[in-house]
Amino acid sequence: MRRKVLDVAEVAFQARGYHASSLGDLMAAAGVSGGALHHHFPTKKALALAVIDERVAAAVEETWIAPVRQAASAREGVRAVFEAVAAELERQGFVRGCPLNNLAHELSLADPEFRIALAGIFAAWRQAIADKVRADQQEGREQGTDPGHFAVVAVAAYSGAMSMAKTAQDAGPLRDCLVAFERSASQAASSQGDPRVRRRRRVLPRFGSI
Repeated sequence: MRRKVLDVAEVAFQARGYHASSLGDLMAAAGVSGGALHHHFPTKKALALAVIDERVAAAVEETWIAPVRQAASAREGVRAVFEAVAAELERQGFVRGCPLNNLAHELSLADPEFRIALAGIFAAWRQAIADKVRADQQEGREQGTDPGHFAVVAVAAYSGAMSMAKTAQDAGPLRDCLVAFERSASQAASSQGDPRVRRRRRVLPRFGSI
């Protein structure tokens, strides 16, 4: 039952927002009584914090952190995530936005506990990217790259692009960022004599044409 309530709340907060989702609506959608809901989540705030900690953090882990850690390099990981998300948005035909970004816009100034919980997810996201850059540097790549700066730019670019994509209902901003990262990767590879630069340059027209 707890999982069902979290499922319903996660979807509602993403689609309508926290403030527009009443406990009555959530109970009806989950098919639970008020007593059952309050047994697991004494307040709406407690439910929202659980969604942030258990669902939003997991979404960032699955969409961003794990793919970046598993990628051949930080730049390849970032490129792959932008491509995967853009392709998925184009497949589904609508954009609800980034769950973390949506709640951050709505709740960061509403309550310090919300802000701290959301900031922690952003921090873990940036840390994973920065750590991957440091791993690249140990292998002789990205010698002129500041890991923290690269991570902030990647996260900020994605968050901003997702907000724009949600407003326009178009994955175009993500594609534009992807082109920019491709060019940045090509320039970085050129400066380090990476033979893969030619392959990356060849794919630019495909991404840029969308």
